[in-house]
Amino acid sequence: MHKIRLMIVDDSILFRNWLVQNLGADSRFEVVGYAVNALDAKNKLPQIKPDIMTLDIEMPGMTGIDFLREVLPVHPVPIILVSSLNVRVFDALAAGAVDFVRKPDMNMEGGKEAFLNTLKSKLCAGAEAKVRLPSAIPTTARHITEGVTTPSAGMPPSSSVTTASPVSTRLPANFGNIDVIAIGASTGGTEAILEVVRQFPAKMPGIVITQHMPPGFTAMYAERLNRICQLKVKEASHGDKVIPGQILLAPGGLQMRVIRMGSGYSVSCTEEAKVSGHKPSVDVLFDSVASTVKNRAIGIILTGMGADGAAGMLRMRKAGAYTIGQNRETCVVYGMPMEAYRAGGVCVQSALSSIPQVVMARLSKPS
Repeated sequence: MHKIRLMIVDDSILFRNWLVQNLGADSRFEVVGYAVNALDAKNKLPQIKPDIMTLDIEMPGMTGIDFLREVLPVHPVPIILVSSLNVRVFDALAAGAVDFVRKPDMNMEGGKEAFLNTLKSKLCAGAEAKVRLPSAIPTTARHITEGVTTPSAGMPPSSSVTTASPVSTRLPANFGNIDVIAIGASTGGTEAILEVVRQFPAKMPGIVITQHMPPGFTAMYAERLNRICQLKVKEASHGDKVIPGQILLAPGGLQMRVIRMGSGYSVSCTEEAKVSGHKPSVDVLFDSVASTVKNRAIGIILTGMGADGAAGMLRMRKAGAYTIGQNRETCVVYGMPMEAYRAGGVCVQSALSSIPQVVMARLSKPS
């Protein structure tokens, strides 16, 4: 079995040695080198040639973000950030890092074990990930690629769309009878979500998003989106209304559902067990939309490892929702969208840059 060649970069000698010891003891990994800071890593990387790296952000001299910007264009190796609660994580993801894990509280019972399990899982998935530099993610439409969904799912095949025109901001008052847009993502999702929602105009149906992310980071991510997007974005709170012109982001550590509230909708955010291995879970969100919003919904599943959201998207499609999956070519990890596609839950497969056009076309559809 091929071992994943791993390089560890952290300026804390104690934490670095702890990572080397624990990851090196796992038969799936071979720790082929370490670096004491980003500049050290920059010098060693061409010789070590790892399959994947861990990288801290805040280090003396060259920061992790500087490293990403300078090194990835020359050596596009997948990088998992290992960082404390820090808003600069999102700058690092924008610079090309594949994913991140929050550093553990070394004194908290069970914290170290949970951290290692999460990190190992992301290292295994990340080793096969596509590194996407900012210049490689276009902001204008390219094309939509659609195929045929699996007939075993009992769903009709996907229709065929060949081109995408610029995003139209002129929509009917009823948004084509669409009340809610639900989006789910994981690895690579922070930048993929931004690429989609930043192109939406201020007048849109209510949008709900589940992105796999730990507590603390979701509030910072919502603030980042809110600064960039035309729509209002906030981390969801229990009881928030799903209203036009607003995006609600599922809070880390809670499960978010869309529920009926009078003639409209709101969200419930509750402390529950993980579903499909995650909290928040895309399946939980999509299942709730399928049961409450039914055919007045659009579902979008973006890049991410695993299968969370695949079953929920199929239920959305069976309930009459219009469902969109990111295509293989533009995913950092073609896991969740692939499983949704194979299950028959995807109406349309689209390049990431074309998804806004696909959504706007559906919203413009005559009632």
